[in-house]
Amino acid sequence: MHYSPDLTLIENLKIQSYSEHPEVLAAADDIGKLLWHTLGAKTTALIHQNVHVEGIHDDLSEFKLNADVIDDIFNIPEPKQIKKLEKDLIKRFKSRTENPKFKALSDRLEDLRDKAEQGLIASIEFVKELCQLARETVLAEKELLDELERKDAKTALTDLFLETKTDQTPAVVERIVNDIDSIVKIVRFDGWQTTSSGERTVQQSLRKALLKYKLHKDQELFDRAYGYIKECY
Repeated sequence: MHYSPDLTLIENLKIQSYSEHPEVLAAADDIGKLLWHTLGAKTTALIHQNVHVEGIHDDLSEFKLNADVIDDIFNIPEPKQIKKLEKDLIKRFKSRTENPKFKALSDRLEDLRDKAEQGLIASIEFVKELCQLARETVLAEKELLDELERKDAKTALTDLFLETKTDQTPAVVERIVNDIDSIVKIVRFDGWQTTSSGERTVQQSLRKALLKYKLHKDQELFDRAYGYIKECY
């Protein structure tokens, strides 16, 4: 038979004992002070050595939005990860409020959240649509990055042709660069710089673009333009 002592009765007995024999309480108090005097400093030092106060961590600092993360959330919809995804999307959209594509995605997210708060959508449907929004966001960001890279490449080519401009060089630098950019984007492929066929195809395309403006015989211009293309495309 299991016996549970009456803790209230025990405490009352302790208090009564201390009341009848105050010298016991005083002795215990003196021993406590003595122990702290002897060990207190060491205890404090150990606490300071082993307890480290760190800054507040943002849950999003370790959240990397990509296709694998989205698939994981879709397949195993853990509430904590779903909330992280939701916060991450809000953060991304706030940084691109001027971009119509991201503004539309942001509006869809707000509409989805409103439906969830009003109970107009099931939890599984909320996760499904949230993941779809995340996939579209990743794609939109990739397209934006590709566009910025293309602009950088065209800017570099434009600067090159302006720098090498002579009396024989046509004044329509923008048209030259646009022609080269559009042709190279058609014939290039991922990793083309590491294959002989890829390099040969891009070089031939560059020659044709320069031929249109009678610049195909300028080997230095060709080499420099090809160098920019190889680096930026």
